[in-house]
Amino acid sequence: MTTPVVSIAYHSGYGHTAVLAEAVRSGAADAGAEVHLINVAEITDEQWTVLDGSDAIVFGSPTYMGTASGPFHVFAEATSKRWFGQEWKDKLAAGFTNSGSKSGDKLHTLQFFQILAAQHGMHWINLGLHPGWNSSDGSEHDLNRLGVFAGAAAQTNVDEGPDGVHKADAATAEHLGRRVAEAARAFARGRADATAAA
Repeated sequence: MTTPVVSIAYHSGYGHTAVLAEAVRSGAADAGAEVHLINVAEITDEQWTVLDGSDAIVFGSPTYMGTASGPFHVFAEATSKRWFGQEWKDKLAAGFTNSGSKSGDKLHTLQFFQILAAQHGMHWINLGLHPGWNSSDGSEHDLNRLGVFAGAAAQTNVDEGPDGVHKADAATAEHLGRRVAEAARAFARGRADATAAA
């Protein structure tokens, strides 16, 4: 069985997004992936090599002032060296973000990730969940409680630390990790089959 390699390239300003990154890691590992957590604020040459060898890269950042954080933008610009050679072409990509408000313009951050992935020729993996907490039978404990389709979105009160990350949001991030790992395995198997048939 093919073991997919999933890397989580993230920045966390106050620890909330790091909790989500760990949840994505847990979900991907549970699905049988080899998983690497990479803090882009202190990325090393060795970690760039890990990203280059990954089947899927999951982008994560808090949403600050309606977009990804400054350190994540620095990382995104640094990926241009890979863009020139299309070194990440046909890898899978996904994303997650957190902000203090229920909306907080998190969608803009996820769309920033999507465009970054598209520029690299990557294939975007969405959340694949119906929205939760949108009926009288729903609750804040539903998966995808914020009703976002593009990726995993979380809301954490601004006066709470990492322990305040909502359990449903962490579970949604874990779901995303599993989905990415499963998609990466299927994609790698298809590529191997096509190569064998050629």
